[in-house]
Amino acid sequence: MAGRMVFDAAEPAKGDFGTLPEWDLTDLYPAPDSPELTADIEALDGQVRDFAASYQGKLAELTPAQMLACIEAYQQIDILAGRIMSYVGLRYYQNTTDPVRAKQMGDLQGKITDMTTPLVFFSLEFNRIPDATYQAVFTAPDGPARYKPVFDRMRAMRPHQLSDELEQFLHDNSVVGAAAWNRLFDETTAALTFDVDGETMGMEATLNLLSDHDRSRREAGARALATVFTANVGLFARIHNTLAKEKAIEDKWRKMPTPQHGRHLSNHVEPEVVEALRNAVTAAYPRLSHRYYALKARWLGLDRLQVWDRNAPLPTDSPRLIDWPEAQATVMDAYRGFSPELADLAQPFFDKGWIDAGVKPGKAPGAFAHPTVTTAHPYILLNYLGKPRDVMTLAHELGHGVHQRLAAGQGELLASTPLTLAETASVFGEMLTFRALLARTTDPAQKKALLAGKVEDMINTVVRQIAFYDFECRLHAARAEGELTPDDINALWMQIQHESLGPVFDYMPGYETFWTYIPHFVHSPFYVYAYAFGDGLVNALYAAYEDGLPDFQQKYFDLLRAGGSRHHSELLAPFGLDASDPAFWDKGLSMIEGLIDQLEALED
Repeated sequence: MAGRMVFDAAEPAKGDFGTLPEWDLTDLYPAPDSPELTADIEALDGQVRDFAASYQGKLAELTPAQMLACIEAYQQIDILAGRIMSYVGLRYYQNTTDPVRAKQMGDLQGKITDMTTPLVFFSLEFNRIPDATYQAVFTAPDGPARYKPVFDRMRAMRPHQLSDELEQFLHDNSVVGAAAWNRLFDETTAALTFDVDGETMGMEATLNLLSDHDRSRREAGARALATVFTANVGLFARIHNTLAKEKAIEDKWRKMPTPQHGRHLSNHVEPEVVEALRNAVTAAYPRLSHRYYALKARWLGLDRLQVWDRNAPLPTDSPRLIDWPEAQATVMDAYRGFSPELADLAQPFFDKGWIDAGVKPGKAPGAFAHPTVTTAHPYILLNYLGKPRDVMTLAHELGHGVHQRLAAGQGELLASTPLTLAETASVFGEMLTFRALLARTTDPAQKKALLAGKVEDMINTVVRQIAFYDFECRLHAARAEGELTPDDINALWMQIQHESLGPVFDYMPGYETFWTYIPHFVHSPFYVYAYAFGDGLVNALYAAYEDGLPDFQQKYFDLLRAGGSRHHSELLAPFGLDASDPAFWDKGLSMIEGLIDQLEALED
């Protein structure tokens, strides 16, 4: 059972949508000053020292049984460090402007980085094990065969590995390198305030205005965002310049052929597969986003769309706040309709304090599901404002949480899913929720609004994320030629907007700075194509489900339970799917086209 709350809020958040849940982090530690946390920090230090003393310089000589013991000891260290940093990180994300929480996270981040420096030898030395020895040890019956996928991926980095001394320097320096710039970005965005018609608002609430029914409120929100982003664009340009240059320097030393290559390696996906996805989507811009937004302009009675109209609700879509109990019931009913097991896996998130849903000052914007460690459970962060899209966000993040729970059975090293597959359960959860809502909707206006909302979500997931990926590719290529001014980055952003959104849009002054607030560019360069990969994959999976593929539910759960233990080609084979086939991506895009066809048919 979950214990007492450890955060500072005296009462759960309330609004027009009922009592919203808050995290109970006591499953990780009882309190930020608890003896258990202090003891684990001390234990981690001892485990790291013992591990280094036992194994450094000896990896190539270990028997299969000894190698298995070595890997399992390493995994225990990973779990302990992950538990500590998950706890202080989640507390920090609840209130990034609290100096006490920020200090504890910063201090422990530095301390654990220093403490784990003796582990740097492990991957470096491991990658020097001769191939014949590696194969013999990892195929022996009493050896670590089940961990082979993890170490196959590690050994894929061998061509890009530096000397032990340089790798140790990069490890030690990370806390004042990318991690420090990431933290500056987080704290800056969390502290931004926006003046909307005399009302001071945080970024999440201001961004939420862009989907308001009142066009004047949408415009006011967009202009407030533009004003503040423009005032801060110099700082954000500095952050991006520094991180892109830091990455370029490290990539040069590692002999990475492209800025994207490291991401593809970590995702265990071939560059040509990502390129096939990118090319299929960009070629489909006219058939998808350009076509849809022209249709939307007609619905809104406009010749031209402004940027604040992109996510506008339809005129027929009556404004309605969805309270938390209804949101929960909607998603859980959809999950249960697919499989009672899926609903059973999702239920504890609501019952045991695994969701933090309210919008609060200083809270990290957006939404995420944090897996923490496999010996605990995931936690979900939302900023719930009662919009239909917020219900879909709940379905999405709950999918991540269920996926993380199922994959936890693989153990810490194998549970982590490559980004290309990490969006599978989340997007599938959204699709289940959408289809359930569509099936019970009989009113034509509501059906149209629901279809349009889903098309917009898919465009935001596929078209917009591939556009973001292109923006990153161009930004890193341009940075390789020299320092980028804010105007340089703004120009790249606007090129991408014109290409992806189409000819029906006009752009207000200041929109050129809207790249500044997107955290993925800072935290996880080139991450964003994973969203499009996941959406295309789920569209193809859902088509197989609708076609009645035998034992679909069992095959789906097997895919989720696999975590990072198998390659995407192996996981998709039972469904008759192959991501290296360009037709695979066209199949997913054709589902979006089909929904736009349905919307056009409703016009007649």
